Amino acid sequence: MSIDVSEESVARVGAARLFCEGRISFGLTLPVGVFDAHDVDYAAQVRLAKLAESHGFDALWVRDVPLNNEGYPDPVGHLDPWVLLGALATHTQSITLVTGAIVLTLRHPLHIAKGAVSVAALSGGRFVLGLGSGDRPPEFAAFGRDTEARRELFRANWERVEAALAPTPVVIPDIEADPPTTFELRPRAPAPVPMLSVGSSGQSVDWIARHSIGWATYHRPPAAQHDRHAMWRAAVKRAAPDAFRSFSVAMRVELVDQADAPAEPIELGYRAGRRALRDVLSEVQEMGAHHVTFNLHAQSRPTEEVIEELARDILPMRG
Repeated sequence: MSIDVSEESVARVGAARLFCEGRISFGLTLPVGVFDAHDVDYAAQVRLAKLAESHGFDALWVRDVPLNNEGYPDPVGHLDPWVLLGALATHTQSITLVTGAIVLTLRHPLHIAKGAVSVAALSGGRFVLGLGSGDRPPEFAAFGRDTEARRELFRANWERVEAALAPTPVVIPDIEADPPTTFELRPRAPAPVPMLSVGSSGQSVDWIARHSIGWATYHRPPAAQHDRHAMWRAAVKRAAPDAFRSFSVAMRVELVDQADAPAEPIELGYRAGRRALRDVLSEVQEMGAHHVTFNLHAQSRPTEEVIEELARDILPMRG
């Protein structure tokens, strides 16, 4: 099944403000400003989310980390994404909410579809469903899943979520009831829920271009990212030549208070002053990216101050 991501359909949903040809937008990945702490003050995170919205950020990204273990480098205790999205939907008014990403292989596709339409209804259509496959073998084992089968499971579950979110929803059951029963997925979302591929999930770029409104990936060094984007544009030309498909980047940023500090590469991003960060983002934009979400995981400055500086000096790049 291929989704309708025509200009008319995308214009009706929260994805429109994030993904536009020739324009870049900016989001924040939650939690923000957190050091290597096991427990996060999520009431404070909601306040920071509202602050970001008030300063004009385009999106809030929420991760799905079902379980923590010693082999996983991120010790943060993440809330269940659907619980956090419910809070964000009711405490914000205009900012788009994005999952980056719901682990499609570890959650039942009908539960994912139900969560998606629920968040879309609560937020007035300000929701983009980002989906990934997960890649941690111990976590797959904990949920009774086979890591080696994740590619096929991702495709099968994507099809079932896609069917349930279609304009005329179709619920595909695990096992047909006897006698057969027709189910409905309610409530109906106020607008189509766009589905975004976050990471490769073991799929070809052509498959992603056919089925997703776009591709979101981690930041990489400029040369590697340029090649990755070129590969994406070629796949879009082959698989969806008449459609717009977005390209998004998740970038870790440590914004220092010296405006002229050069950009220093760190894992998945940069430590930089605001002027060097603008130069980096200008290159990302020229490469063809439509959206950048900042991971402000650990900052040497107050988080509120960093959000305000990004809003003042980086958001105007949108044009």
